[in-house]
Formats: sequence, structure tokens, C-alpha cells
Amino acid sequence: MDNPQLKYLAFVRTVERGSFTKAAQELNYAQSSVSKMIADLEREWGVSLLERSRAGICLTSEGKEILPYVRALLNDQQQLEDALHRMKGVQTGMVRIGTFASVAIHWLPNIFAEFQKDYPGIDYEMLLGDYDEVESWIAEGRVDCGFLRLPCRGDFDTLLLKEDEYKAVLPVGHPLAQKEKIALEDLNGQPFLLLEHGGKTEVSDLLEQRGVRPHVRFTTWEDFSILSMVEKGLGVGILPEMILRRVPYRVEIRSLDMPYYRKIGLAMKRRERLPVAVEKFIRYLKFREN
Repeated sequence: MDNPQLKYLAFVRTVERGSFTKAAQELNYAQSSVSKMIADLEREWGVSLLERSRAGICLTSEGKEILPYVRALLNDQQQLEDALHRMKGVQTGMVRIGTFASVAIHWLPNIFAEFQKDYPGIDYEMLLGDYDEVESWIAEGRVDCGFLRLPCRGDFDTLLLKEDEYKAVLPVGHPLAQKEKIALEDLNGQPFLLLEHGGKTEVSDLLEQRGVRPHVRFTTWEDFSILSMVEKGLGVGILPEMILRRVPYRVEIRSLDMPYYRKIGLAMKRRERLPVAVEKFIRYLKFREN
């Protein structure tokens, strides 16, 4: 293992995770290999970087002084690779994404359209599922990255992208539509259409936190089904603003008196090991308005 960049990365990840075992899992190496890489650095540099004990590892005074320089080297290496790719005109690759419906319908098309203009040779593979499924795809390596509500699994690297406000959706002419804002308590006993699949989602959490008990008549993960049923007067619902931007249904939309948001983020197993095409895509997510 004479790759110095890999040794630097092993050192940084071991410090960040506080464990040879966790660093090895993240880097997909045996624990003994990670330990040896750091021992090689200590021997080459003639310093002690880490103190080892039954409680775990911690930086020595020399390790604390060296760590910022090692991080800077890794960052410079990534910038160098990006510059080389730009100079070589690398324009191809594959972006594999896991996502849930509202992002796929209301957000990603605009991002793809902008991204495609600059990188027409990069292809996409998009898998659509719920939060649990997207997490599994990321963990298994089925996708490079995925859209999730935050917080998610602690072993993922994440980027917060958007705070999406939840709003009440009512049939036209519903008595509550006379209000400018809806109190959650107004929903007690109301026929309710719940956006949920599998485990509890944000709406269930919100109702539970506030002790509100509407009469749940229908549960689905399909937001357009809820909108269609609200239009037919079958109940009321609470949906994210992202879904409600270009609603093809005749419904009333009201803010909640106490705003409630879901945090949408992009999650990945290891940010520093993403393909160049995926890194390019992430930059468009962060700096392009949707």
C-alpha cells in the first residue's frame, strides 16, 4: 500500500470516526490495513499520530498539528483531479439517483434540464421509492446518492438542500377554508387523508406531537391521490409545499398557524469517493434555483 493519498485518507477517516473499525468499514478495507497505513505514516514521518487504548483512539499533540495539513492535501488533490477533468474535457459518466416522488416530479426535471445543457454526455438512472427504500439503495451501493428527509442514517454524508413547508389542503368551500391559517387542533375529528408509507412520516409525527387526532380515512404515499380525493370532498390533508406548486386540482391551500417543515437533503455513503459526474450534478443542486 504505497499510495500516500490513501494513507492520508485513512488517517483522516480514523480521526473523524474515532475508530479503526469504523474507518475501515467506510473505506472498504480491513481494519488491519487501515492500522498499517497509519503506522506507515508514523514511521515515514517519525512522529506518533494517534494514541491507542481500550477506549478507542485520540490524536497526539503531533497528530493535532499535522491533521489540518493532511486535510488540505486531500482537498488539493480533489481540486487537481477536477481541474484535470475539465482540461481533458471529460463530459461523460453516469449519475445514479434514488429519490421520492415530490422531488422527482417537481424539482429534478429543472435540474436535469440545466445540467444537460452543459453536460449532454452524462446519463442518469433514477430509482423512485420511499425514504426507507432510498436509504437501502444508498447503503447497498445501488445508487450513488439519494434524496432523503434529514436527519437520516448517521453513517451517511449529507447535504441540506431545502426546507419544505407543510400546508393544509382543503376541498373548495370547506368551512376551514374561511381561515387565513389553519390550527392543527381544527383537524381533530376531521375526515383526513394521510400521506404515509411504511414507517411514520412527517405528518404523523406532527399530529402526534400536537396531540391532534383526525379521522384518518385513507393512507397513501401517492400525493396526487390525496389531492384528487380532497378535490372530491372526501377529506382534508397536509402536504409539502413542493407538491402544491402547480396543482392540477381545485383545492384550497392554507398555511398552518405554526409552520412545520421537512428538511430535504442529499445523502451518500462517502462524499470523497463519488464519481466526477455525480460531483458535477451535486454542484447544480446546490447552486441552481429549482
